[in-house]
Amino acid sequence: MEKIIPLKKKAFEEKGFDGFLITNEANMLYFAGFPGAACLLFPRDGENMLYVYGVNYEQAKAEGKSFCVELVKRDENLMAKIADQVKAFGIKNLAFDALTFENYRGLAKGLRGKAKLKQQGKLVWELRKVKDSKELELMRRAGELTCEGMKTAYEVIKPGIREYEVAAEIEYAMRRKGSWGTAFDTIVASGVRSAYPHGGCTDREIREGDLVVVDIGASYRHYRSDMTRTLVAGKPTEKQKKLYEIVKTAQNKGVQSLKAKTKAREVDTAARKIIEEAGYSANFVHSLGHGIGLEVHEPPALSQQSKDRLTAGNVVTIEPGIYIVGFGGIRIEDTVAVKEQGIEKFTDGFYTIEIGK
Repeated sequence: MEKIIPLKKKAFEEKGFDGFLITNEANMLYFAGFPGAACLLFPRDGENMLYVYGVNYEQAKAEGKSFCVELVKRDENLMAKIADQVKAFGIKNLAFDALTFENYRGLAKGLRGKAKLKQQGKLVWELRKVKDSKELELMRRAGELTCEGMKTAYEVIKPGIREYEVAAEIEYAMRRKGSWGTAFDTIVASGVRSAYPHGGCTDREIREGDLVVVDIGASYRHYRSDMTRTLVAGKPTEKQKKLYEIVKTAQNKGVQSLKAKTKAREVDTAARKIIEEAGYSANFVHSLGHGIGLEVHEPPALSQQSKDRLTAGNVVTIEPGIYIVGFGGIRIEDTVAVKEQGIEKFTDGFYTIEIGK
């Protein structure tokens, strides 16, 4: 209920709405604490409504909080059902976070002009991107579990093992320690494939001297973490070590630049400048980082195009990289929380390119 109150304040008191419809899956999880709802309806005056299909109905009654749980039958028109409830509540100005064109049209048809519709997804993002103490604790635990997975990566990677075998060991280690699952599809990209930022995980056999990019994340009670390390299966070359130190320096600079009230693009600039001055600006092909929480990519964005300004409670990734086609890639990433004073790293350690160091 505590998360619903600020939404109602922003939407109802500041924006003049008298109802808010939530249909985005992650947003529903944020407000209801339950992952299997069809939609949520918050009226200014009246009971909060959680609409659920039969397959999740009993779980919703057991786990959903501060809601009247309404069963939606498979043969019912959900948008028509919501329209009827909106009219019953006397809602005249209905905000919503996201609707498909088909659902928007169906809802408008059911309302028959009795209520105005307006998209207001940004209001929800403004709440979600600032984590409260409970959310930070869950993300801290997700980070700890992710570090357990990275520890395993450093233990098992060697010439002859396949990428998917490494991924299996990492995911098993995180699960054994309490992870609810992976935050995203595990990346173990080796050799020339390490030059692909989203190289995935294949049946390629890791070879002596390969760069191996390991990008992993654990999920804990639906909250996520994100961590990347790059190592060499064997003895690194001088070029591999040089590039690694450039990326490591850039990552340190990015972390040091994280401060409340700082413009997000300035953090990107600080880290990017290190790589540019080393002569590899064309090989840093993505933004410095992104927000993370219930989803692996959330606001605020740490990029040159970002208009965000950091605030205490933001949790972001710092992940500079250098990618050279035909040679390989290096990326170092951590999940970091912005505090009123300073930062807190939810992932840490393993800052070496050499296995066993």
